[in-house]
Amino acid sequence: MQCSWKSVMLLALASIAIQYTAIRTFSTKPLSLLYSGLTPTGHAVNCSLRDLTKLGQQRLEGTDQGCDEARTPSASSVDSVNANKRTHILILATTRSGSSFVGQLFNQHPEVFYLFEPLYHVQLALLPRLSQSKNQAERRVMLGAAREMLRSLYHCQLSSLETYIRPRPSNHSTDKLFRRGASRSLCTPPVCEAPLGLEAQSLVLADEGECVRRCGPLNLSLAADTCRGKRHAAIKTVRIPQISDLRALIQDPRLNLKVVQLVRDPRGILASRIETFRDTYRLWRLWRATGRRPHNLDLGQINTVCEDFLRSVSTGLLSRPAWLRGRYMLLRYEDLARFPLQKARELYAFLGLDLDHSVEDWIINNTRGTSDLSSRQKFTTVRDSAANAENWRVKLSYDMVVYTQTACKPLLELLGYKRVFHPRELRNVSRSLVEDRTFLPFL
Repeated sequence: MQCSWKSVMLLALASIAIQYTAIRTFSTKPLSLLYSGLTPTGHAVNCSLRDLTKLGQQRLEGTDQGCDEARTPSASSVDSVNANKRTHILILATTRSGSSFVGQLFNQHPEVFYLFEPLYHVQLALLPRLSQSKNQAERRVMLGAAREMLRSLYHCQLSSLETYIRPRPSNHSTDKLFRRGASRSLCTPPVCEAPLGLEAQSLVLADEGECVRRCGPLNLSLAADTCRGKRHAAIKTVRIPQISDLRALIQDPRLNLKVVQLVRDPRGILASRIETFRDTYRLWRLWRATGRRPHNLDLGQINTVCEDFLRSVSTGLLSRPAWLRGRYMLLRYEDLARFPLQKARELYAFLGLDLDHSVEDWIINNTRGTSDLSSRQKFTTVRDSAANAENWRVKLSYDMVVYTQTACKPLLELLGYKRVFHPRELRNVSRSLVEDRTFLPFL
């Protein structure tokens, strides 16, 4: 039977319509049609085409794990990507543990944007008391705000500081940023807008007060631009108690965050705090002067340090959870004080950064000062580092040492600090109380 030309046209149009419908169906629901049955859960429709390509290969190899697993990069692939991206560094420490010195190891690097204690403003706004709050509800609020602040700062959103700085910055400018002069990036052009000659610039970088006086108010917008122009960023803080408080940030793949936990013999921390915070540690000074412990002495001032250190170091050295792999390094202040160049090289190797010659020069020039200079200037980083590592032994009374090492015994053993059992042993500084130990990064 011969078809008319009208029948042929109708058949052609019907064929085109069927093909169009099929093409639309495959383009809008390719996952369920082409890859149905790939995943045991049957949720292939939620996968991307790239995920399904990977799933198809896994099915052929008998290793399919589902879309979420196919989409999630492995630890090795993340590390491979991170090797070529911006590195964010956090120095986790407590007051008078040598953290300012460690911070300078990054501040002196020309490609690192360094901030000194930006969480000071968060704590001052939320918890006006200088000491760490023992109230768990207050602590959670503080830590939540601190984490979000760190996340913002690592993304160079310095305007986030404006919420906490008092008085509140006007037009993104402030002269109240805590210890601004401790950051080279905030004391050099273009952030420092004052025209400075070479001599004046050197003075500004050597004296924190000169930075504030000569550079004028800090423009946070300019600082943010400078931050974005650097390859890496480092922040020092003594306001995060434990490494576990940073888990959410460490696990954030966008941050590539690495933590350097700085520890120090708690007896050395106590001696340094007594000298530096004279009012807060007035009763400790009274104990040292009279030989009698005041009944109202706040022993929590040293107990809390040891408890936080012990929990944090136990996590980093003993438990070693998977989320810390490649992200955590323990550094003893005493090791850095005795072998500054060696430890700086190890530190930079862990971070995957090149140790710039300017950092090496700074170390050489700032670890051969005099004990007299460091005693006159509370916050200086110029010191005879080796001589200062154990000078607490001539500053604390034997009774104070006995109490501290008893309260902190588990921590001392874990970190390799020897206890003393006689006043003569305490004063015999020719014999070190620091065991030779190697703390390798968790890789």
